[in-house]
Amino acid sequence: MDSTEVFEAERARLVVLAGRVLGDHAEAEDVVQQAWLRLERTRSRDDAEIENLPAWLTTVTTRLCLDRLRARVPVPAEEVEVAGTAPDPADDVALADTVGIALQAVIDRLTPRERVAFVLHDSFGFEFATIAAVLDTTPAAARKLASRARAKVAQPATEDALADWEVVDAFMAAARGGDLDRLLRLLAPDAVVGADDAAVLAGTPASIEGREEVAAFFDGSAQAALAVFVGDRPASAWFLRGEARVVFDFTVRDGQVHAIAFRADPAVLARVVRREGGAPR
Repeated sequence: MDSTEVFEAERARLVVLAGRVLGDHAEAEDVVQQAWLRLERTRSRDDAEIENLPAWLTTVTTRLCLDRLRARVPVPAEEVEVAGTAPDPADDVALADTVGIALQAVIDRLTPRERVAFVLHDSFGFEFATIAAVLDTTPAAARKLASRARAKVAQPATEDALADWEVVDAFMAAARGGDLDRLLRLLAPDAVVGADDAAVLAGTPASIEGREEVAAFFDGSAQAALAVFVGDRPASAWFLRGEARVVFDFTVRDGQVHAIAFRADPAVLARVVRREGGAPR
């Protein structure tokens, strides 16, 4: 296969890898496209030779992810050790695949290098020698980064549980990005959708029942929805010409969405306030 065919064959794997590291499907797609552009530039040089293209693509994609993570938060000048000990990641390549959505906040708070080492090893089974090459460090240091990350994820602080607004925003991001798996993880098994009369007249469904049905309805939808408060409850709303027209009113318990109510009653819309994260805009 030529390099274009190899890239297309690897694209899905690279998107999954970048999505797991970044926690954002749309951003992952963008990073993989950047990797393709780098490959194109590399191929244009006469002296360029890539011996193992899948490995090259993995390294470039991961380093692009690392750049994105570093741009999000300042990198600590010194890594902070975690009190106590945790199982070595080499003993169990499962934790990163099985952590619940409520621990995503903990993963988001790992340093960029910890996060890359943890995800590459625990989710994808990369050897520490390979991770060390990506991070430009030693295998022993890469192992230590993954162990430190595992300790933080396995023993999260109480304050690291997702707030209701984080669950709402994670759900809406998964809906817009077409991340069906994450939607399913965020929904309670008995999740339901309902609507008031005004919302039904506006075109929303009157009711949807069950996790799979609710996830399927929202998968790839809600592109124009914005984060809002309805009173003191975090929600989302569809806006038209700068005005909220339909509110998505969430019931969140223990880090999962149990119900969503479409509401378009004028009295409800009058209480809508735009928000940025957990604070009003």
